[in-house]
Amino acid sequence: MKAALLLVLTVWLNVQYGGCAFSSSCSLPPSKWCSSLDSAIQCGVLKQCLLSNFTRSHQTADQVEVGLYYESLCPGCRLFLTQMLLPTLVLLKEIMSVTLVPYGNAQEKNVGGKYVFECQHGEQECLGNMIETCLLNMTDASAAYETIYCMESADDVISAAKSCVDLFSPELKWESIDSCVNGDKGNQLMHQNALKTQALNPPHKYVPWITINGAHTDDLQDKASTSLFSLVCSMYKGPKPAACGGSQRGFRSYSNNE
Repeated sequence: MKAALLLVLTVWLNVQYGGCAFSSSCSLPPSKWCSSLDSAIQCGVLKQCLLSNFTRSHQTADQVEVGLYYESLCPGCRLFLTQMLLPTLVLLKEIMSVTLVPYGNAQEKNVGGKYVFECQHGEQECLGNMIETCLLNMTDASAAYETIYCMESADDVISAAKSCVDLFSPELKWESIDSCVNGDKGNQLMHQNALKTQALNPPHKYVPWITINGAHTDDLQDKASTSLFSLVCSMYKGPKPAACGGSQRGFRSYSNNE
C-alpha cells in the first residue's frame, strides 16, 4: 500500500523533525549515515549498514535500472517520484538503481551559442529542473535524491529548494548551486538532459516517462506506475532479497501520467 511506502520514507527522512531516525545524537543527513563506522555508530544504524554492505557484496546479478524522465512541477511526476520511486529505492536499494532526468516536455533553442529553455509549466519549472540537475551533478546520488524528494514533496518546490539543500546536502553552499543554475555549467548540463530525452526510443509522449533497464513499453510503464516494488522484485535476476520474499508482500500504489 502507498501508506506503507510513505511510512518507510518518513522514517528515512526523519531528520527533518529534529534528528536522525534512530539516534537523536546524529547530526548527519541520511545519505551519510553509513559513510564510516563512526557515523553508523553515532546515528544508531550500525546493524543496518553492515547488513546493507553484506547484501551488496553478495549480489550475483546486475541491479534493475529505473530511469525517470520528468518535470519538476508536473503533478504526476511529483506523485510518482515521492510516493513510488524513492520509497521503493529505500526498500530495494541493493537491487535497483535510479537515473533522474529533469527535462520532460521542455524545448531548447540555441541563441548565440547558449541554450534557452521553455518548459511546459513555465519559467519556475525550468528553474526547478535546473536546480535538480545541478544537484545531481554536484553531490552524490543519495544526497541528491534526498534533497530532490524534500523539494518535490513540499507545497512549493522552488521555495523549498534552499532549505532542502541546507538540510540534506549541507556540504554544498547554496551559492555554488546558484552559480551552476545561472552559469554555463547548468546550461550545458540541461542541454545534456535535452539530448538524453530526445534520444529516447520510442520517443516519449508524456511525463513521467519510465524506463526499466533502458527500455520503455506501455506494459512496463503501467506496472511501474502501479507497483514499482513488485516490478523490480520480479525483474531482478539474482537471489531475491528479504524485502522481496514471501514473508513480505509487495505494495500497490498509484501515479498519474501527466
